[in-house]
Amino acid sequence: MALLISEIYASIQGESSSAGWPCAFIRLAGCDLRCRWCDSPFAFKNGQPLALDAILERVAALGVPLVEVTGGEPLLQKEVHPLMRALCDRGFSVLLETSGAHDLSSVDARVVRIMDWKCPASGESGRNLESNLALLRPSDELKFVIADRADYDWAKEELARHGLAARVRNVIFSPAGEMNAVPGEIPGHPGLAPRLLAEWILADRLPVRFQLQLHKHIWPPHQRGV
Repeated sequence: MALLISEIYASIQGESSSAGWPCAFIRLAGCDLRCRWCDSPFAFKNGQPLALDAILERVAALGVPLVEVTGGEPLLQKEVHPLMRALCDRGFSVLLETSGAHDLSSVDARVVRIMDWKCPASGESGRNLESNLALLRPSDELKFVIADRADYDWAKEELARHGLAARVRNVIFSPAGEMNAVPGEIPGHPGLAPRLLAEWILADRLPVRFQLQLHKHIWPPHQRGV
């Protein structure tokens, strides 16, 4: 059994409630979405096939107890489920970063699911699988990457309509901006100023967590392996 792997590395976790902690990242290759500000298009295809045992050995050698499985879209590869189970069995704390376009029901209950609920300006909001919202657990996190006021208003409506703040550990609002984007890939969207998003959240007293991508303030935004 093998998975297509884009990269495996240790870095500082830049997002979610685990931000700031050393973290081992397993980035799987392949994605069926094309968000307008994707920061990892290199993971769309290619990838190196690695056996499960080889992946586990490489992660163990990094010496970090927190592991994130990301992509691409990791749930495209069915072998990701044995990988996550094996990581949990070995005592790792496991995070899964997924778009929300694929069914969460088979994900091991020990895994923290961080679901990126796509806003309209991403170009992929129509791919959100609404049945996933019913599968969310108190340990999970839900992320909205917001490009403009229309995205913000849409996300605010989703928050209220589904009672999301009461159902997950964190609802995260993050600005889509130049640091998030592949240069030239957001026509008509130069990026949302973080301060503006923060001011909207404060004005509405939303029960959400404002987030910047911490790792992109430590290293160059498009540097790989960090």
